[in-house]
Amino acid sequence: MNRLPDRLDGGSSYPLGATFDGLGVNFAVFSAHAEKIELCLFDPGGRREIARFVLPECTDEVWHGYLPDAWPGLLYGYRAYGPYEPERGHRFNPNKLLLDPYARKLAGTLKWTDALHGYPVRGRRADLGFDKRDSAPAMPKAVVTHDIFDWSRDVRPNTPWSETVIYEAHAKGLTKLMEHVPPEERGTFAGLAHPRVIDHLKRLGVTALELMPIHAFVQDRFLQEKGLRNYWGYNSLNFFTPEPGYFASDMQDELRVAVRRLHAAGIEVILDVVYNHSCEGSELGPTLCWRGLDNATYYRLLPDNPRHCLNDTGTGNSFNLGHARVIQMVADSLRYWTTSFGIDGFRFDLGLTLGRTDHGFDPGAGFFDVLRQDPVLGRVKLIAEPWDVGMGGYQLGNFPPGFAEWNDRYRDTVRRYWRGDPGQRPDLAARLSGSGDLFDRRARRPWASVNFLTSHDGYTLADLVSYEQRHNDANGEDNRDGHDNNLSRNWGVEGPTDDEGVNQLRANVQRAMLLTLFASLGTPMLVAGDEFGRTQGGNNNAYCQDNEISWIDWSLLDTAEGSALMNFVSRLIALRKDHAVLRAPAFLYGQDSPGAGINDIEWWDERRGPLSPDDWQNPEGRALAMRRAIRREDGAVEAIDLLLNAGDAPVDFELPEQFVERSLLIDSARPDAGDEPVEGHYQLAAHSAALILTVAEFPQ
Repeated sequence: MNRLPDRLDGGSSYPLGATFDGLGVNFAVFSAHAEKIELCLFDPGGRREIARFVLPECTDEVWHGYLPDAWPGLLYGYRAYGPYEPERGHRFNPNKLLLDPYARKLAGTLKWTDALHGYPVRGRRADLGFDKRDSAPAMPKAVVTHDIFDWSRDVRPNTPWSETVIYEAHAKGLTKLMEHVPPEERGTFAGLAHPRVIDHLKRLGVTALELMPIHAFVQDRFLQEKGLRNYWGYNSLNFFTPEPGYFASDMQDELRVAVRRLHAAGIEVILDVVYNHSCEGSELGPTLCWRGLDNATYYRLLPDNPRHCLNDTGTGNSFNLGHARVIQMVADSLRYWTTSFGIDGFRFDLGLTLGRTDHGFDPGAGFFDVLRQDPVLGRVKLIAEPWDVGMGGYQLGNFPPGFAEWNDRYRDTVRRYWRGDPGQRPDLAARLSGSGDLFDRRARRPWASVNFLTSHDGYTLADLVSYEQRHNDANGEDNRDGHDNNLSRNWGVEGPTDDEGVNQLRANVQRAMLLTLFASLGTPMLVAGDEFGRTQGGNNNAYCQDNEISWIDWSLLDTAEGSALMNFVSRLIALRKDHAVLRAPAFLYGQDSPGAGINDIEWWDERRGPLSPDDWQNPEGRALAMRRAIRREDGAVEAIDLLLNAGDAPVDFELPEQFVERSLLIDSARPDAGDEPVEGHYQLAAHSAALILTVAEFPQ
């Protein structure tokens, strides 16, 4: 830029952030309680502060100023002046350089030092003290950007919810060990766009790639001191900036190109986003951004002692989504990712926190209303994790229409059933049929239930059938971290074994569970690598393992076992796509008949007859069959029977008599079998599941 002026022009209070207009840059930042805010400019290396300007205007609690002749690439930060009164919730300290909450790019990395804290870390007054050291040398700097990317020829897949199959993956771990990707692109946004990645997703048949957090995040100090790293990324530093460590080059459009190519392949991109808390932690945490700009507004504080953060998230702080400006920040962030990066949906980590009010969780909270009425955000996929650690912190099924929810009831019930727990029939039936007991209200549909067997948090599917105890020693927490009740079963041996019988049983149980998942009503979610037997060695909390423990080992796909499992999963997803009855658009209760004298859904056990109340409550009943039927557009009635046998012995299922021609679609015990005729009964092996198709023709 040219010679710096003596002061800034007034500029505009909208939009928030740093906005280049071709002639200069407008800076605008919100703070309801600051008394003065300064804009600090830095040299291109970010090491030396070259100028400092007071933001000259404050309009509607937004501080703003305009710097003529400034260009994209300029490095900057803020210093906020105001009361340092922790007892009242105020923690202003102008000695601390602050990131712009709306920064679109970061330069440099956070360097942990005590100077990042607003108080002397080792002082006798703890957070009531005031630290005068300048934190700028340890802080990353915001960078002025100007987004230019041509989306005009992009065609969003807009996959209907009822046809959606989600593939959860880590932006780095997905390709870090993929040999077909050039070394410099492995583990990066560029790697996501590699043809081998897209070919794999298409061959598998998934419709949406859900990426774990890619917002810029902080490497935790305590992990770095142990030689570990924050791998998962649930520790956001900024909500508008892609994580710098995921770029292969300085080209900031890498992610946009990846999304563009995935769209061209018919694959949507969903982001796992963390708006419930920030990396600033509790009141004892550092002052990096929101805490220094307006702690009392951005965070929820204890009403009777605002010195302390209200911690409904278990991470030290919770954002105050009851405040209009905080809602605006999150909505602006979501809209930015949707319009500037082409993102198709969002999964909200600890989504319950976003709906908390002073009186607890409210499905009518302002944040939800904003999203649902927004002309941009109201059209994308919205998924909530319906829990946090606060009071009333479990609200599965209670989110408003428009949201899908992670259904951990589905996960736990299916796990219990397939490991052989007694008394699972009633709850299993509810989960298989879309969890209508939880979601059938306010005109919601079965797709609102996001069904999953595993997720990033916990065991992989292969580990679920190989370990009964967590093995998290590499995390450095004496194996005390992670879930201690995983509803897993090792089938006779803890961990890897050469026992062929055990390995075959484990493989069959995996296939049975996967068949259950894709035959259930709801939205199925598969975790990357589960389709070919990925393992974490029994680590069920690999959040700090940025290494081979967490990265996807693609060599497993080249093994006979991995290739066979991949083929099996691909067939399951193809069957779900080909047969609408497997993804019914509405809840079924056995009250409507598509014809042929059958109902839209029916249940029985191996004896063919309807289940009595005693049958349903029989704790030792391990066999269950579910039939769903629909009338197709050609007038035929199509029915698919899901047969399940979690017992230790084969079961001979007697099949209903309405139809005389049946064919096997798939059997987990005989993964290569299919498209073969089935008579009036079907023998299903122990620990197995199968799908049987029947079609009855009717004259038009």
